[in-house]
Amino acid sequence: TRAADVPAETAAVPPVATRFLGLFEQLRAAGDPNAKGGHQHVAFQLSESEINEYMQYSLKTIPRPGIQSINIKIFPKNYVSTFTVVDFDAVEQWKPGTIPKLLRPMLSGKKSVWVDYRFQANEGRGTFTVEKAYYGDVRLPAFMVEKMIEILAARQPEHYDTTKPLLLPFGLRQVWTTEHVLAGQN
Repeated sequence: TRAADVPAETAAVPPVATRFLGLFEQLRAAGDPNAKGGHQHVAFQLSESEINEYMQYSLKTIPRPGIQSINIKIFPKNYVSTFTVVDFDAVEQWKPGTIPKLLRPMLSGKKSVWVDYRFQANEGRGTFTVEKAYYGDVRLPAFMVEKMIEILAARQPEHYDTTKPLLLPFGLRQVWTTEHVLAGQN
């Protein structure tokens, strides 16, 4: 068959996606209580460029309600900066009043926001706090951004509840950052 005859859904998975999907499977297998050999230790390090490339693939493969794109920068001590295109109309539709009236004229439609947050992820649970957030040069209130994240997270297929510590996926026990790297282990 010619490449043009192959449906987009069956096109080759990019190498970075293959690496991520392999890591996910390795972590799932390590967490299987019925697996041979008992508990297997899995540790990983992922660069921010690998994460960004995988996120592009993932959002095309499994679109996320209210999120068009996301790009991250990783800093030491669990500090992450995100640049995300958010559908503010969807957020306001799902939970009217989330966007303060004063900000609604500029925060409507699909817009890019920059959000910096710090996370803690130990003993299989994770939490985060918004350090700062901006739309262009306008600083956004952290409480509003945390509420938007809560609304968006609840709309995802996993139905995350960001008001309480989140269970880390795949049996992960710890996740942390160094310069431009996300690391973790089960």
